[in-house]
Amino acid sequence: MLLPQTKEREYRFRLALRMGLPIFALVIALIFNTLIDDDLNFSTTFIIESVLLLAVSIYFILYIIYKGFDVHITEIVTKTFTREYLYNYLKKEIRKNDSYTLVLISVDNLHDINNTYGIKNGDKVLFEVVKWIEREFENKGISNFPLGHIKGGDFVLGLKGLKTSHNVLVDMICLKSSEFKVDDIEVKISTAITDTRFSNELEYMIENLFEIQELNKAQKTKFDENINPNELESLVIKALNNKSFILNTQNIYEDKKVIAKECFVKLKHSDSKIIHQKSYMKVISKLGLVVEYDLMILEEIISLCDENTDFTYAINISPTSLRNHIFLSKMKELLHENPYSKGKIMLILSENEYFSYIQRYNSIIKSLQKLGVKIAIDRLGAIHTSFLYLRDLNIDVVRFNNYYTNRSFDLCNF
Repeated sequence: MLLPQTKEREYRFRLALRMGLPIFALVIALIFNTLIDDDLNFSTTFIIESVLLLAVSIYFILYIIYKGFDVHITEIVTKTFTREYLYNYLKKEIRKNDSYTLVLISVDNLHDINNTYGIKNGDKVLFEVVKWIEREFENKGISNFPLGHIKGGDFVLGLKGLKTSHNVLVDMICLKSSEFKVDDIEVKISTAITDTRFSNELEYMIENLFEIQELNKAQKTKFDENINPNELESLVIKALNNKSFILNTQNIYEDKKVIAKECFVKLKHSDSKIIHQKSYMKVISKLGLVVEYDLMILEEIISLCDENTDFTYAINISPTSLRNHIFLSKMKELLHENPYSKGKIMLILSENEYFSYIQRYNSIIKSLQKLGVKIAIDRLGAIHTSFLYLRDLNIDVVRFNNYYTNRSFDLCNF
């Protein structure tokens, strides 16, 4: 349950308690007077006091109910904090914590959704986005955080600590948002992050979030508009040749223990700017460099395994790479060179077309499993091949599509 919903319940409970106290006082007074008066004869003074107390109680109850309609903690549509209450809450949090982070998550195409699908569906999208935000953060072990609706499709949430502790998580959420849909409605999401190192004043931090968001959009637009396909191909090839990339990991928990780290990759080009996965994966596929790309990432991850590694590195690998004899041979060589990697590597597989030579595919998987490699099928339930591979392949782990579960990974034994 979101913190705004918890606070709303607390507020309603306190309101009901204040409403009932005068009545309880009246009842207690009547009982007490009855107990001390043996002949059960009520004095005129007591009757007058009781009537006055009852009248005051009724007035007090009506006043509380009336004022209750003026105070709103959560919004009807999104079930998040209202902007006014969020601001008050965050100001208190910032005063209590020396290090505090604010995250902006925006539905960029809300206006188009409202125009195309109607306002009712737009409201549904906002509510589903809130549920998705809650699910993604709880999957990473973060819960009970303040989340409020600022305006339009913009939501702000607060997290304890500096943004360096949350940068990777926010990047991963932004990356995963490319697959997020609500009833086949495509939802475009952008993020921004800032912390109290910029300012301790909430208003300045909120303004900074929107400035960062606009700057990010401008940089992305500038990059997409100014770079032609030939130049992008050249940048991707150079990044692969120089093995110039950034490897980010995101923890996967089971019973509050880190059991795996999912890996995400961004390429860097010569002036240290980032090429995001959405931009470079199509180029890599077009140029036939998928095997080289997967090997580059796999080599880096295997090199990270040492005697202190007590979790599994989970990495998305193209199934076509896995079935390539050059990739397979090199991968086995890398695994043999680093004995600490045994049992520490998980390959996440996903493809839209079913590979018909299933016996060969299974033999490849079994040969890797003998070396301690775990095999996972991604997006179970979202693509038909996931069910076919679950039936035909010797799989260690499945990851259900987000529509079917709120857990990052569901472990299954076969």
